[in-house]
Amino acid sequence: MQVELNEKNFNENVENGLKLVEFYAPWCGFCKKQNSVFDELPNMWVGKVNGDENQNLVKKFNVTGYPSFVLFKNGEIRLEFSGYHDKNSLFMKLINHIS
Repeated sequence: MQVELNEKNFNENVENGLKLVEFYAPWCGFCKKQNSVFDELPNMWVGKVNGDENQNLVKKFNVTGYPSFVLFKNGEIRLEFSGYHDKNSLFMKLINHIS
């Protein structure tokens, strides 16, 4: 499940549970390719932040490129990484944080 996040709804969406947030740009080719990976994982919650429209969040999380990811557990940052990831490499990044 992909949920569009912005400065108004960001905190309430990441405060409970395990949440993966992707910072993306609509013009980014790797971000578009990443979407196809998420489409293969319909049961995975992914919050999507349009970096062009949410510059305050981009600055807050020091995003310097797209796509960039932040994994939250109950509102706390557990992992940060960037770049395109196919389904297997995405699982390998996340596996140690899923419990």
